Amino acid sequence: MILYNAQVFRGEEGFIRGGVEIEEGRIRRVFSGAYDFSEKTGCEAEDLQGSYLIPGLIDIHIHGAAGADFSDGDLEGLQKMGAYLASQGITSFAPASMSLPYEALAKAYQTAAAYHKNTPDACASLAGIHMEGPFFSEKRKGAQSSEYLKDPDIQAFYELNTAAEGLIRQVDVAPELPKAMAFIREISSVCKVSLAHTDADYDTAKAAFEAGASHVTHLFNAMPPLLHRAPGMIAAAAERDDVAAELICDGVHIHESMIRLAFKLFPGRICLISDASRVCGMPEGVYELGGQEVIYKDGVSKLHDGTIAGAASNVFEDMRNAVRFGIPLESAVKAATETPAKEIGCFKDRGSIKTGKRADLLVLDQDLELNRVYISGKRIK
Repeated sequence: MILYNAQVFRGEEGFIRGGVEIEEGRIRRVFSGAYDFSEKTGCEAEDLQGSYLIPGLIDIHIHGAAGADFSDGDLEGLQKMGAYLASQGITSFAPASMSLPYEALAKAYQTAAAYHKNTPDACASLAGIHMEGPFFSEKRKGAQSSEYLKDPDIQAFYELNTAAEGLIRQVDVAPELPKAMAFIREISSVCKVSLAHTDADYDTAKAAFEAGASHVTHLFNAMPPLLHRAPGMIAAAAERDDVAAELICDGVHIHESMIRLAFKLFPGRICLISDASRVCGMPEGVYELGGQEVIYKDGVSKLHDGTIAGAASNVFEDMRNAVRFGIPLESAVKAATETPAKEIGCFKDRGSIKTGKRADLLVLDQDLELNRVYISGKRIK
């Protein structure tokens, strides 16, 4: 297959006029300019008429969608999530668990492994598991249930990763908790360790990054604010070139001014995430998240005490929001493709339009509306 006459996203080069050749589900060649059809005859070709051609999006922090939640441990529900995400341009994802009993987490992780081994057609592929909780601070727990919070436990992590068949790619931890530093030093050699749901001050966060943490979960949310005499974790992370930060761009969790600031604080190191719950793609109503009842109304999901509980938008919508908030399109696309792919460890295979990679591709019009979705070179929308 040949996709031609497109504005192809090429990372640092920005957009170039050209297209791609696809063969056996992978990108065989990326070309610039017009395509010489004398070289290929009888091959399926699509004229994209100047549309944007970008990599499939990658969401490394999503709890649920389409009425399903990863933590339910239900394979049919996970397949429903995967189908919804693919239809929205998210071709890979790392489902995030909640603070729950270890038995419930093990069940969810085993389900993820089953999905990973046999992903249905027209569904997003599972790029790994994001273990969000239960190693969190009570003070900054957000919508995580206090009942299931625990101190970092190396042995428990290894047992859960065994249940996941080694699929845990990111684990979150509050570094001020007992044994947290030992946990970070040990587990950072296994997967990405991210600081999250924490009340850590600057010095504690700095020590955690020196110990091996290299990621920040949902920047600005569930952590101390950035203050001029108490800079906290945000400053400790921003001054390190090896630390990336997640950002929710739904227009609810973070003011648009802070979105613009985040991209300046973490140049090239922002991961757009949805942090979506099962309400994503669903009508208003009463739902469940991490064992707690949530009310979804007016585009916002909240606990009964008013705490925001997950998000309702998907990461494609968040990418468009970022552009609407003033982020250059090239930066927004990178934050939804290349950077999360690198953070979750799948950049060798996806996250950019390069020869040899999976042909997970999106076609967008000039208004950034999603027109087509290709997964492994097969058009699903």
